[in-house]
Amino acid sequence: MTKDTQPTVPPVSKKATHILWRCYGYLRPYWRWTGSAYLALLAVMGLSILVPQLIRRIVDEGIGRQDTRVLTWAIAALIGLTLAKGVLSFILGRWVEMSSQSVAHDLRNALHQKLASLSFSYHDRTETGQLLSRAIQDVERIRFLTGRASQRIFEGIVLFLGTAVMLAAMNPRLALLALLTMPLLVYRAIFFARRFRPLSLEIQTQLGVLTTRLEQNLRGARIVKAFAQENAEIARFEEENARWFETSARSARLRALNAPLLTLIANAGLVFVIWYGGRLAIAGQLTFGELVAFTTYLGQLADPVRRMGMIIPILAIASAAGERIFEILDAESEVKEAPDAYDLPPVAGRVAFENVAFAYFRRHQILKGISFTAQPGQVIALLGATGSGKSTIINLIPRFYDPTSGRITIDGHDIRQVTLHSLRDQISIVLQETTLFAGTLRENIAFGRPNAGEAEIIAAARAAHAHAFITAMPEGYATEVGERGVTLSGGQRQRVAIARALLKDPRILILDDATSSVDTETEQLIQAALQRLMQGRTSFVIAQRLSTVRTADRILLLDQGRIAAQGAHDELLRTSGLYAEIYHGQLRPQEVAA
Repeated sequence: MTKDTQPTVPPVSKKATHILWRCYGYLRPYWRWTGSAYLALLAVMGLSILVPQLIRRIVDEGIGRQDTRVLTWAIAALIGLTLAKGVLSFILGRWVEMSSQSVAHDLRNALHQKLASLSFSYHDRTETGQLLSRAIQDVERIRFLTGRASQRIFEGIVLFLGTAVMLAAMNPRLALLALLTMPLLVYRAIFFARRFRPLSLEIQTQLGVLTTRLEQNLRGARIVKAFAQENAEIARFEEENARWFETSARSARLRALNAPLLTLIANAGLVFVIWYGGRLAIAGQLTFGELVAFTTYLGQLADPVRRMGMIIPILAIASAAGERIFEILDAESEVKEAPDAYDLPPVAGRVAFENVAFAYFRRHQILKGISFTAQPGQVIALLGATGSGKSTIINLIPRFYDPTSGRITIDGHDIRQVTLHSLRDQISIVLQETTLFAGTLRENIAFGRPNAGEAEIIAAARAAHAHAFITAMPEGYATEVGERGVTLSGGQRQRVAIARALLKDPRILILDDATSSVDTETEQLIQAALQRLMQGRTSFVIAQRLSTVRTADRILLLDQGRIAAQGAHDELLRTSGLYAEIYHGQLRPQEVAA
């Protein structure tokens, strides 16, 4: 569900049926477990249908004729049937659960794989809370649908058909009276499902909103406290929580009315059977054993009927959940590999932009006619005001987005014609917002090369001037950094991220304001290390400091999505008024302060 759209939910329809069948399709690899489970279910239902007949023999022949032999063997058979049902029910439950858990396992893997493959543009317009809700809550609902819910539906159908046959064989007129209420039960179940499905999707969508609100507050806890917005955020959460409560309350009222109504309709049939069957028994047209068997059959039907009243909402909920899940699985990534894509061979690092333009969501124009060539080993500094397109340029190189027109080549290879993995494998990036993962410092540095040796990890940390503070910690490289690296300072996180990029040993290096979070002394150390490590690599640096632009081979000065000027620092001071203005207004004061 996108940030700017609201769900429109039709009632149960062909679309809902298609979604449910698609959910059941995930059982196909586990057909042996599923088939065996339903064979066991048929056996259990067959035994359940035999039980009333045994009771009839006990009443009519054992008790009625005072035949202890019949009574004894019938009771023994009844105990045997009960034990057999218990064993088969255990096997049934185990296989059904294994199948449904396997479906959930496959769905979660498919969702994670899909989310990992979708381009940045999809994540730009999709709330994290909605994705979390679908990957956890909605998958769990599909799991229940393909497991216990389907088992109970099948159980109810088989038991109903078997019971109807047995009742008709015993007394057709009484059977017709007993089953007279079934069409009404079916009608009521369908009526309920039509009303409940849109309500269930509204509940699930609002739960996603709640999850998003909570996730944002937890992630931004420091900002909330720093701006003293605790009460405001509590109020916003309470407002969304109240909406979820109101929707859930409407759902509960609907279910609270439906379940007793289904039970009432089912019990009405039982009352008719006792009244009419009692008259037949008094008239000698029906034995007492047959009357007891009739009421036992209806009693066996009552529980599945009540459970069907609960299962129908599950079908509606699962249909809505499946719709939300398949919305992700069917999403098309805007960045796709060409059908004939080939692996990018090892490159020298010549990067060329040829009349490149880009617009976010094809509406918000950012870049216009960008053309330049970065030669292997050059350091390209990107300079310009916020929103001028610096970050967009570096996001286009690894194909986080695709240009809306023009093309980008590396060593002459159009990057849209090579595989994404081979392209990104030759690029290292240090983003402006440093992201570390919950784990050890060693694991974070080796993220791009999990098989790197200890000596290589330490060498990368030394080059990024992270080794000293890491070894000063009690557990050294085994230190847990906490979620998003919250246990480290901004400068420490930045240096770990640089070490992670350097360990990958790329041909192309992208630094998105990589030294913005460190002090002047640390920056000088990192800059000295980067000067050595950039040798032989094509490097793109978003520049915010004078030290960056001074050492760049070429500076691209961006203004409103175009290259306003390009050249070395001294050259631009002489030829570009805009660069001179930025230098004297922003960069020169840094030099004076240093």
